[in-house]
Amino acid sequence: TDRLKTITPGSPEGQVTRDYLDLLIRLPWKVSSQDNEDLSQVKKILDEDHYGLVKQKERILEYLAVKGMTRALKAPILCLYGPPGVGKTSLAISVAKALGRKFQKIALGGINDESEIRGHRRTYIGSMPGRIISAIDRAGVNNPVILLDEIDKIDGGGYHGDPASALLEVLDPEQNKTFEDHYLDLPFDLSNVLFICTANDLSRVNPPLLDRLELIELNTYTPFEKINIAKKYLIKLEEQENGLKPDMIDFTDESLRFLIDGYTMEAGVRNLRRAISTIMRKFAVKHLENPAQNQHLTVTPEVIVQMLKQPIFHHTSAMRKDQVGLINGLAYTEAGGDVLKIEVNTYPGNGQLVLTGNLKDVIKEACRTALTYVRSLTNELGVDPKWFSKNDIHIHFPEGAVPKDGPSAGVATACAIISAVTGIPAKCDVAMTGEVDLRGNAMPIGGLREKTLAAAREKIRLVLVPKENHKDVEELPQEIRDLLQIKEVTCVKEVLPEVLTADPFSAASVKATADRTRVPAEDKKR
Repeated sequence: TDRLKTITPGSPEGQVTRDYLDLLIRLPWKVSSQDNEDLSQVKKILDEDHYGLVKQKERILEYLAVKGMTRALKAPILCLYGPPGVGKTSLAISVAKALGRKFQKIALGGINDESEIRGHRRTYIGSMPGRIISAIDRAGVNNPVILLDEIDKIDGGGYHGDPASALLEVLDPEQNKTFEDHYLDLPFDLSNVLFICTANDLSRVNPPLLDRLELIELNTYTPFEKINIAKKYLIKLEEQENGLKPDMIDFTDESLRFLIDGYTMEAGVRNLRRAISTIMRKFAVKHLENPAQNQHLTVTPEVIVQMLKQPIFHHTSAMRKDQVGLINGLAYTEAGGDVLKIEVNTYPGNGQLVLTGNLKDVIKEACRTALTYVRSLTNELGVDPKWFSKNDIHIHFPEGAVPKDGPSAGVATACAIISAVTGIPAKCDVAMTGEVDLRGNAMPIGGLREKTLAAAREKIRLVLVPKENHKDVEELPQEIRDLLQIKEVTCVKEVLPEVLTADPFSAASVKATADRTRVPAEDKKR
């Protein structure tokens, strides 16, 4: 203040000093809001705002119970991760609402400057505090809930510093008691702040930063969950948004299921909400044009087709008949999961392996591993030892515009190669997932919930999964387990009798394969 008295009123330095002093006065150094410590009330609010998410809610309640017992937040920072649209941001807002705390959101996607977190030094004209201190200033209390949104989309590490590294101090309970913003130039206690982070892809999060986070996964919603979310939340929200009264429009379960299957392909419910909103807007137009004839609308599949035209998505990924060299694999995608057809053809050549379908390195290696394993079974299958050097094998993954990667197609690829070589058709209602090694073992994979959801959607009868994924099978929703037969396997040899129409190791199949793959004597001499 003494320095401010000596500065000319109109000078830039005077404005910077006044802004700095104003911030010091406004900041809630000792101002806190009173927490709602009634966990039953907190649970009630979380249940009212979100359908399902039982495990996630339990973990949040455990976290808050420990906070209440210790009167501190000495614990890792919560990180909600999962596909887009599954309710990460809205769950964080509900936590703030349940606790009775102020809520602030900081969008981190695309920031590439350390000053966004730590602030600018006051030596610069136009300097200002970082986003953390600014959020606390807006909240007016020193214990808000601050949502750090999309921490996996932080850029940096260049000329302007690394924002992810700056967050290490913010999100470390042992260090953030004395967080020092460059603009503030004084330590501020962040230990009372409840930080909640969100992310889509944990592999893109800074490893030291990830180590500080308590991870809570939000999974892909099942169709049953989506229908209930629509009935309890989305329809009511869109009625308010579009000015409709509750008794003006009704959605049947059949119509919601038709919307989900035909017009959305997503892990969450954002596109479902958009589709519901579109139907309501079109009805609002008809109601205003002719109120007498459009007092009420019951939405049926026929009404949906009339308003939204023909369905966008047609679920024909799975095979519709048994075929040689064609297997149903399962893939994890941003939209949840999908059935991935794997095609194998053989033709005369010189022993080359051809891979197509926009494949990346890991899935290419999985295909080579699968082929090596199949070649090790030459004698057991009855394949002529010279056959592989006289024929080429082409493995293709359809939808070439979509990049594909990951090792989990290994078991399916091995089965597809065996089907193509032996000429035994593969069953069209069976799908599988699992990484394969050189001994033919089925190794564990990720994303089983999403993959089985895709299998159920495509009317698959039997899904074969690695035995080491037993824990994931036990955690699958009962809805999925009622729709699918799920069998756990340890190796490719256990898979083959389930997926092929005949046992390739039986005497009859071995003889047929030997006749099919026999290389003429003159070719052997060459």
